[in-house]
Amino acid sequence: MGRKIYITGAGIISAIGKNVEETLASLRNKKSGIGILHHIKTRHQEYLSVGEVQQTDEELKDFCKASLNKIHTRTSLLGMLAAAEALKSAGIFDLQEYRTGIVSATSVGGMGIAENYFSRYLDANDSGEFLKNINTLDCSDSTERIADYLGIKDFLSTISTACSSSANSIMYGARLLQHGIVDRVVVGGTDSLSRFTINGFHSLKILDPQPCKPFDAARNGLNLGEGAGFIVLETEKSLNGKNVLCELSGYGNSNDAYHQTASSPDGAGAFLAMEKAFRRSGLNTEAISYINAHGTGTEVNDLSEGLALERIFNKKLPPVSSTKSYTGHTLAAAGGIEAVLSILAIQNSMIYPNLNFKNQMPELGFSPVVKSEDNHSVNHVLSNSFGFGGNTSSLIFSKVNS
Repeated sequence: MGRKIYITGAGIISAIGKNVEETLASLRNKKSGIGILHHIKTRHQEYLSVGEVQQTDEELKDFCKASLNKIHTRTSLLGMLAAAEALKSAGIFDLQEYRTGIVSATSVGGMGIAENYFSRYLDANDSGEFLKNINTLDCSDSTERIADYLGIKDFLSTISTACSSSANSIMYGARLLQHGIVDRVVVGGTDSLSRFTINGFHSLKILDPQPCKPFDAARNGLNLGEGAGFIVLETEKSLNGKNVLCELSGYGNSNDAYHQTASSPDGAGAFLAMEKAFRRSGLNTEAISYINAHGTGTEVNDLSEGLALERIFNKKLPPVSSTKSYTGHTLAAAGGIEAVLSILAIQNSMIYPNLNFKNQMPELGFSPVVKSEDNHSVNHVLSNSFGFGGNTSSLIFSKVNS
């Protein structure tokens, strides 16, 4: 099993709050962040439902105290805020004491800036001077900006595996600790909304113009979202008696190898990822208190995941819900954001309701939780993140000494 992996800090920003405190308040009050798009101009703006972070880029820069002389993408700014909160909550202020790394995930990167120059790129008469402004396009740039902001220099890596990206960054960080490459690591992901992703998902015909309805028989697609979620992983070597939020007890990754964008009909990859996570944790399925499902609200994904859940749990499921009905689908940031929400569920004995659910799916024998469940003993949470290309990842978070 190797070393135990502890979580000592968490940070988050999304459509339901710019930090852990605001996020928890929104969850307690069943306050969704899904609404109309404000910060991006697009022809889909009037009817599109998204989980947009309320703050403008300038407000995010102000929160970060970021230099206005540098180009900061929205993706980087979101990541800077959440990762800084994670380090602060872990009580880490001296980065020289232990080797500290960062593994950050993103899929959008700096596309929100680069896409503004597309028409000029096609103009043969343009001087090309604008190209100096899009050196922030690549995904790794956001990791470097976050690392510079935090002062992390020992280890940097970027992961981009679509919607499973930040779940995979958490797994990679755990492996770095297991092999002694770093002593502690900030892991998670960040993504911002852009016209590129909005139009891309629109072309797939899987965007719901209304607030999404995960696991509902009448589900009509997903709501895109944006944000960042980061956690701090440590082993006993660097704990020094500090507060532990919970343990990362299990993780697994697999691949459907079925389709570029669709999950396999029977959820084979999802089943294998969950199976690996359970094997690593040493837990049986009866130990799980709550499932934070991937639950995008699309016709194919929810059925595929639902069938995989019924198979792994032998149709005896604990409470299930999708928090994407609060935040929207934040793409590469989803696994990081939902990791923080899973930790909050353990810490606050909460199970979140699946908003907007009304109609039981006829193909499944379970339905998601629809009412808030406070004072509910939450010892182990299974969190799923499944991405395009069939990349499927599952994490298990456990209360320490539960």
